[in-house]
Amino acid sequence: MLRRVGQEVNEEGVKTRFREASFPMPFQEGLEYSSPARGNWNIVHTGMLIPQSHQIFVCAQGCLRGVVLTAAEMNALDRYSAVEIREENVLDGTMEELMIEGVADVLKKLKYRPRAVLLFISCQHFFLAYDQELVFQTLRERFPDIRFADCYMIPTLRKSGLTPDQKMRIQLYSMLEPMTPDPKKVNLIGSNHAINKTSEIISLLGSHGYEIQSLNSCQTFDDYLAMAEGSLNLLYEPLALAAGKDLEKRLGQKFLYLPFVFDFQQIEKNYRMLAKTLGIPAPDDALLQEKARQELAKTREVLGDTAIAVDYTFTFRILSFTRMLLENGFHVTELYADAFLPEEQEDFLWIQERFPELMVSSTNRPKMRFLKRERQGKILAIGQKAAYFAGTDYFVNLVESGGLYGYDGIVRIAEMMREAYEKPKDRKTLIQRKGYGCESCI
Repeated sequence: MLRRVGQEVNEEGVKTRFREASFPMPFQEGLEYSSPARGNWNIVHTGMLIPQSHQIFVCAQGCLRGVVLTAAEMNALDRYSAVEIREENVLDGTMEELMIEGVADVLKKLKYRPRAVLLFISCQHFFLAYDQELVFQTLRERFPDIRFADCYMIPTLRKSGLTPDQKMRIQLYSMLEPMTPDPKKVNLIGSNHAINKTSEIISLLGSHGYEIQSLNSCQTFDDYLAMAEGSLNLLYEPLALAAGKDLEKRLGQKFLYLPFVFDFQQIEKNYRMLAKTLGIPAPDDALLQEKARQELAKTREVLGDTAIAVDYTFTFRILSFTRMLLENGFHVTELYADAFLPEEQEDFLWIQERFPELMVSSTNRPKMRFLKRERQGKILAIGQKAAYFAGTDYFVNLVESGGLYGYDGIVRIAEMMREAYEKPKDRKTLIQRKGYGCESCI
């Protein structure tokens, strides 16, 4: 974004009150700005969840810069390779040959033999209408001991159809093949983070003899393949819905979507739905709810009227979370988000009616790069982007719910809020690390 030297940037088009905000897009789309808050996972981080796998990106040199830096930062360059597309490959129609021979050359030079290869194609492949079936059929014939998954680094698809994140979650499980289902095996699918072991869903399943499988717990590729034995797939992130539907179609695995929301009635409904599906008793929600309420009340007492800023990277159901805070007397002053999920409309309307002056701020409008970030008074931020834009070192450092779920998740978040309020963090160092929860060389 260009601006005149000395010109002040105003808030028009990047900040609005809830009473004036539109759903699901409070701001107009256009040129986007990316803040230095890097905790969200990208396709490289997600693909690395499959053990004994190797990633190969076939892209132009400029596109490769970001992904190779991600692999380097997470100390995983030994599991990453690239095949560079050059001008002659585009002009002379040798894209298929480049991919086949390039991938073959990479595999022959590796110091280890991967069990699987995640082969990422880019926008150029779609523009050129290359023969993908030929490429993958040839590679599978040449390397029968290696499984290949077609993956996609196509930012041009971000605004239409399935997003790259949704597509990646489908392809994560694309190498699973039909197996005899085990009625005592349940899969947790589609989440980058392992669900917290203290969550009620873990104890509920474990106490009735169910084995819980997830990518996060797989140590070997055979562990990954064994997920095909799961008789039921559980998912709680909206980005995983497409993966659940794909596995149901391909492998016949039924799925339950139990979204991580911050509404006690919906959480209770989720657990009762799970219990009914498995034919087991539901947990005692009354005791669990009371504990969560007590923790929220304790946190409210500690924080008092401290201003709270929240952002969408903290959880997929950011409006549900914001509503919970407001219902429990917290002083939320600003919400950072550029779009809301369709399933959050009820929460949006609730906030709009009762807290019309609550500020909604963009995170990706170019003006946000220049607006003043240091504020007067103490601010507690929930999420990395909120910490960055609010200019505060008092923040909960968590993305995509961090594996928290259910009433226990609410209890943990309340505890984190108290800790964040009392102990400042090194904001600049923490938020620039890519992929919260991944190893980082920074």
